[in-house]
Amino acid sequence: MISKKIIYFLFFFLFLFLFVESSDKNKNQNVKIKNENKNNMDIAHIILDHVNDSHEWHIAGTPNHGIIFSLPVILWNNGLEIFFSSKFSCGNVVEGKYGYYKMFRETIYKTNDIGLLHMDSKGNPKNDKPWDFSITKNVVSLFISSFLLSYIFIRMKRNYKNHQMKWSLGICLEFLILFIRDEIAIPNIGKKYKIFLPFLLTSFFFILINNLIGLIPGFPNVTGNINITLVLAIMTFIVTNINANMSYWKHIFWMPGVPTGIRLLLAPIEFIGIFIRPLTLCIRLFANITAGHIIILSFICLIFIFKNFFVTGFSIIFGFFISMLEIMVAFLQAFIFTTLSSLLIGMSVKDYDYDNETH
Repeated sequence: MISKKIIYFLFFFLFLFLFVESSDKNKNQNVKIKNENKNNMDIAHIILDHVNDSHEWHIAGTPNHGIIFSLPVILWNNGLEIFFSSKFSCGNVVEGKYGYYKMFRETIYKTNDIGLLHMDSKGNPKNDKPWDFSITKNVVSLFISSFLLSYIFIRMKRNYKNHQMKWSLGICLEFLILFIRDEIAIPNIGKKYKIFLPFLLTSFFFILINNLIGLIPGFPNVTGNINITLVLAIMTFIVTNINANMSYWKHIFWMPGVPTGIRLLLAPIEFIGIFIRPLTLCIRLFANITAGHIIILSFICLIFIFKNFFVTGFSIIFGFFISMLEIMVAFLQAFIFTTLSSLLIGMSVKDYDYDNETH
């Protein structure tokens, strides 16, 4: 059974990236490719196309034929514009109630009736952009993960009988919950851990489930999007500083027992550190998850570059090894983000003056 699962995984894995490679060529060209350019591959664009967010969700096939979910585009341009992203297919100009719009590299710009884009020296459009509130594939994936988390924990609650869990998955989740409480929240926060435990558990399981969903072929890389990780870091920043006590702020701006000159030197550094610490949470999670996807895609792309049997075997073996490693990283990054968040919260709620008096 294990060998069959591995074979099925490799099959779907290769199928996904074969599709990505073929769809990339069709999406970015509206005319037939000349014979001499058929063997050229824009590896960077293929990788970024998979890692980045998009207004369509490609499951299989080509941009014109296959399993493709056209997602809603919601714009504000002196009024609300709602239509499906399929209208942008083949570089079409979309006529709305309040103007014309064209998509370029997954960004929607205001344009005229012929779709004219004014480019700068770097090849980026200078046209104005409407406010974009579209439901992209990352947003859909967030809805799916939120629904799964709600379903799992509601079912877990209903499977408690006589204070015992009767559901096998619930037993594993209960172990993770107790681990976060006993090994992360209590040691780092102390007696006030109960106030922040729901936030830590939510952060852990939200990051974990999105990390795991991102490993499924065809699903988006949500935690590899810096916007998502930035919001998570901002939430940690808000929780940390709203609950910070006077002892914490005193040690930030006017450290007791330190000469005045050193205080004046350290205060700006400590103040900047308030913003840098949560930012490191954002970058660490984003960089580690994105790096894993890029490495896997790089191995797969070697098959299409060299078209060699030996390279194919090498790419499949190492790509599979990295994908297994990514499962461990999915748990590890959720653990690291939760641990560092609890450390920041613990620093802000600890009563340093009381500790000094007791010593």
